[in-house]
Amino acid sequence: MTRFSIRRFLLLSLAVSIFLFVLGQAYKYYRFQFSPDKAAVEFLSAELAPVFLTEKTKAALAENLPLRTRGRDVIDAMGQRFKLASINWYGASDETFISGGLDIQHRSEIAEVIRDLGFNSVRLPYSDEMVNENPLIPSALLAANADLVGSRALDVYVAVVNSLTDAGLAVIVNDHISQARWCCGLNLCDTAWHNDYLGPFCRVKQTEDQWIQNWETIMAPYVNNSLVIGADLRNEVRGPWGTMPWGRWAAAAERAGNRLLRMNPDWLIIVEGVSSANDLSGVRTRPVVLDIDDRVLYSAHVYSWSGWGSLAGKYSTRPYTSFVKSMQENWAYLIEEEIAPVWVGEFGAPRRAGQETRHYWDNLLKYLQVIDADFAYWAINPRKPHKNTTETYSLVRDDWKTPVFDYRMKDMKQLMGI
Repeated sequence: MTRFSIRRFLLLSLAVSIFLFVLGQAYKYYRFQFSPDKAAVEFLSAELAPVFLTEKTKAALAENLPLRTRGRDVIDAMGQRFKLASINWYGASDETFISGGLDIQHRSEIAEVIRDLGFNSVRLPYSDEMVNENPLIPSALLAANADLVGSRALDVYVAVVNSLTDAGLAVIVNDHISQARWCCGLNLCDTAWHNDYLGPFCRVKQTEDQWIQNWETIMAPYVNNSLVIGADLRNEVRGPWGTMPWGRWAAAAERAGNRLLRMNPDWLIIVEGVSSANDLSGVRTRPVVLDIDDRVLYSAHVYSWSGWGSLAGKYSTRPYTSFVKSMQENWAYLIEEEIAPVWVGEFGAPRRAGQETRHYWDNLLKYLQVIDADFAYWAINPRKPHKNTTETYSLVRDDWKTPVFDYRMKDMKQLMGI
């Protein structure tokens, strides 16, 4: 066979291989798309009863604040369990510098949709760049919020928080990323709460003290708003190849948490695990200890692709027993042994889930039900800020008003107990 023939043969083999791979992926997608069971179909056809909150109800809710931690639970002022059934509303951490949807619906309307879905709290991310720059927001991004036209980013953030708390929703503020953009990529400048060790390589440069100062800036307007219940100090802290030591992050969380508690001693201080919020195993020997007791709430994130670097593989491919074992090793031991509460601050799945994703979802929701964990779904947004691409995990349609009633809301209603 000539050299020319060999090259043609190799190219043909490559083309056939690519074709077969694409064909296999297409077959897998259409063969294993989620098909709702009878109960899910019935849920899809039903309307959720709105949860109307009167001024009297809001006052009663406020009377049960502030929140504390006790053993494995978050509790209210009466000593009763307050289960966080939260949802993420992102955008202020991205390139637009404001929470998504303000060009489509008034912020109070979005707050009511969240409340009527049954959630009692919202995780609201921001970026450090948003705090540093505080840019003027283009009027087109505020088309449905005419009263905010001409506002800067921090003012819009305050207005969104106030709309949420006016609707009777608790708010957890989250420092999501340093540079305003989608999280999380491979940029080392955004992996930790500070990046000064990288010298001139980061566009948004930040020391630890600047990070804490940004926290003081973002939280100052809410010192007297009792429904702003806490600060999620940093999203998905990580180092290259799992090199972020838990003790280093825990010490920084203590320094930031104590500064915030001097502003308001009633705030909960939320500390995520290392390795992109997957790993809280270090808490067993090195817990976060603040100047005021009963304020630490730990947080873990659990996605279908999590665990990809382990011998057992990513979570979407594991049997339930293996999945639970990793949860217990990483964070759930804190709940099961009554050490501390853990809020699963991010998890989610697309509306049309393939077999592996649905397997992950079923395992996680089953386990969250078993241990009765606090949770925050990612996310309400139907569109991502960058290029306005579709957010497949959304719980509302593009109008930011019409809920998507499918297997996800059906399962989360069980977690909510409603």
